[in-house]
Amino acid sequence: QVQLVESGGDLVQPGGSLRLSCAGSGFAFSRSAMSWYRQAPGKERELVGSITWFTSTTNYVDSVKGRFTISRDNAKNTVYLQMNSLRPEDTAVYYCKVRMGSNDYWGQGTQVTVSS
Repeated sequence: QVQLVESGGDLVQPGGSLRLSCAGSGFAFSRSAMSWYRQAPGKERELVGSITWFTSTTNYVDSVKGRFTISRDNAKNTVYLQMNSLRPEDTAVYYCKVRMGSNDYWGQGTQVTVSS
């Protein structure tokens, strides 16, 4: 079955960096677009960005442009979210997602806390 496992979340100071990973299994990872979402306390889950499968074209929500970078390693079935210049408002649980047909599959999430 489809499985997504995120890792890399941590407590980091403002201005710091983190790299999140999402390992996929049970589906054709190399031929799947992947997305990162986040959900802050009391807020709705929002799209952070995504990466296509063929050209690895990325797009991002305006609030993270220039600070976050999504990449993928198809040999490792893993998608990454490099987060730089982190701000307190980036604090959230971060999830990766893959859409297969009309179904969305999510990982369990990884907590990122930005605080001094």
